[in-house]
Amino acid sequence: MMFLLAVLCVLYVWSPATLIGGQGSSTNIIPRKTVPINSSGGHYFHEEGVWNYTTMLLREDLNMLILGAREAIFALDLNNITVRKAMVNWKVKSQQQKECSLKGKDATNDCKNYIRILHKRDDNRMYVCGTNAFNPTCDYMSYANGELKLEEKQEDGKGKCPYDPFQRYASEMVDGELYSATSLNFLGSDPVMMRSTGEIIRTDYWFNEPNFVRMAYIPEGKSSPEGDDDKIYLFFSESAVEYDSYTKVDVSRVARVCKGDLGGLRTLQKKWTSFLKARLDCSFPNIKLPLLVQDVFQLCQDDSTTCIFYAVFTLQLDSSEYSAVCAYKIEDIKTVFSKSKFKTPVTVETSFVKWVMYSGELPDPRPGACIDNHAREKNINKSLDLPDKTLQFIKDKPLMDQAVKAIGQRPLLVKTGIAFTRIVVATATALNGNSHQVMFIGTKNGSVLKSVNYEGEMVIMEEIQLFEPSEPIKILRLSNTKKQLYVGSEVGVLQLSISECGRYHTCPDCVLGRDPYCGWDLNAGRCSTINSTHRTSTMIQSLSDGDTSRCPPIDGSKPVSTWFIHGNSVKLWCQPYSNLAQVHWKLNGQPIRLSDTIQILSDGLMILNASAEASGYYTCSSVEQKYEAQHVAYDLQMWSGFGTAALLHDVKEKENTLVAMVVILSLILATLVIWNLYKGHLLLPCCHSRVKDMPNRNIDERFSASQAQQYKVASPTVNLNSNNNYANDQRYSISREMDRLSTTVGSSGQISLRYMDDESEI
Repeated sequence: MMFLLAVLCVLYVWSPATLIGGQGSSTNIIPRKTVPINSSGGHYFHEEGVWNYTTMLLREDLNMLILGAREAIFALDLNNITVRKAMVNWKVKSQQQKECSLKGKDATNDCKNYIRILHKRDDNRMYVCGTNAFNPTCDYMSYANGELKLEEKQEDGKGKCPYDPFQRYASEMVDGELYSATSLNFLGSDPVMMRSTGEIIRTDYWFNEPNFVRMAYIPEGKSSPEGDDDKIYLFFSESAVEYDSYTKVDVSRVARVCKGDLGGLRTLQKKWTSFLKARLDCSFPNIKLPLLVQDVFQLCQDDSTTCIFYAVFTLQLDSSEYSAVCAYKIEDIKTVFSKSKFKTPVTVETSFVKWVMYSGELPDPRPGACIDNHAREKNINKSLDLPDKTLQFIKDKPLMDQAVKAIGQRPLLVKTGIAFTRIVVATATALNGNSHQVMFIGTKNGSVLKSVNYEGEMVIMEEIQLFEPSEPIKILRLSNTKKQLYVGSEVGVLQLSISECGRYHTCPDCVLGRDPYCGWDLNAGRCSTINSTHRTSTMIQSLSDGDTSRCPPIDGSKPVSTWFIHGNSVKLWCQPYSNLAQVHWKLNGQPIRLSDTIQILSDGLMILNASAEASGYYTCSSVEQKYEAQHVAYDLQMWSGFGTAALLHDVKEKENTLVAMVVILSLILATLVIWNLYKGHLLLPCCHSRVKDMPNRNIDERFSASQAQQYKVASPTVNLNSNNNYANDQRYSISREMDRLSTTVGSSGQISLRYMDDESEI
């Protein structure tokens, strides 16, 4: 009974309802602008029959984007990815596909060659690896004379490239050596981090069901006064060993190894002697379970000491979309690995292993440390010289006790209702010369968020919908030289400008956008990209508070004359420029009072069952950060019955005149035909005896029809409920059921009269 109560308590504490507190909802920032799909202004690439565009290599030296997909590699123009420069196919052989299928994998999806590794080598060639039907294989590739070419020097890709095309992995090429983190076997049960070029070095059994995310190279040794070594950092999540719980709990981690590590002489032979890992903390109030890292971007401004890692996190419960962005200083990560205490496993009650802080004496040199000046003073010049006591300690206890805290010990951005997938960060120089980090965040629903942090205030400038909601963003790459963003998914690739200032239409809209790339050019009268030639006297930009006081005044919009029919519904359109603006409607200068017949919608004002009281002067304005702008004005009047009847009668007379002319021309034509028959110019077989009788009869019949038609069209009565439907000239007929006529006024100010067959169309 006590065990059952404990389980229920754990489930209650970890329930999704208790994961998100009030503070989380207060930081759920709304994007200022929403850019719909196909309105991003970017370039789109997709090759028929090819899928999974999830591996990219920027070759700015060749002005190309090398794109890896399923069984194909493309070389695309970096300025315009719709220009395909070259392509090479790398398909699975039929025998390999058959063997993959016999092992229980799906022949259609799993048993293909998914390109997963693309790295540039020092000799200007590229190293490429693919899953190859659960048989990872690598090769060398070159670009010459306008062609991509695989050199057919295939190598075993085990430990370099994943077996499973849908399993997360990480890799980095450093000085011609490949570092990778993936599974070493078919079942995915042997995860490793290894250096596979030259002397192979790998991890011991230090991972627990990991999900690898990103690998980063930091050249710390180049400017280290301690003679330290360069580092390779690995970001991942795994099942935690340090938590006491009845269910499995995953945590985010960061690990590191030293570039010059050669393994141990006796202990940890061909294994990392410098592998350490620590928990990566991205905590938020009222969140009980740790958030899981999904992607990491490395941004270094000057040297390795200024590097910052930006990471996106999501909840580990699939049913709850809750995401955050946290940032970490490289110095804070180094401090945890060099000064924090270790955790050690302790056996409890002969069976249960619990990890607690190690408080004993540490061997010298410090376990996990790179070879530095302190080690060299002890005549330890490489890892092969490390004492067994140090190596045995790190073999048993690679986990640090202290977690790496985020900058400010809280997320930069928190968002509910959406799952973050990828992130890149660009540096923008504002008009005043200050630098700002602009984050581009990919989401599970196929959009990219463009956001920036202003002294603790996070602003989401845009949410750009790039793919259908069912297509998550799988990869983001940023070209700082081209100022372009490359976005990959399962179905295609999009290229976007990171400074699309043309989406801001007016000076207040441009300034309120608080986009560090954009400012209002007073000389040109448009929102332009900031560059070094712009001066504050001719450009307006206000990033701190969106101050629009310097903007030139905008003339009020001219009222649109609008009419409606009594008893019908009227919609007055008004679409504000911003999702953050509050819309204010006024009638004859007074705020509109909502009622059963007047409703304010997100894109306009709806008046139901309109009567004479609805007539008047309507204005729609938006207020954003104390700035108020009028968008549109309407002069709404009810259409009088007398004017309608007169208009209809005038149109009716024109219709009747046209019909009469058609009848007269028809009679003339018929008379000519009959005259020719009578004179014998036209003969009908077997009917010679009846020719003379036909003219009189035809003339009588035509004359009777003409009289009837003339009587009909000469009728002066105008019936508003009649439906005059002349097939020859329907565009002149507006005599519809006027009591069912709906008036709709568009944003262009034109009036559209539309016949409605059903009240449900209102």
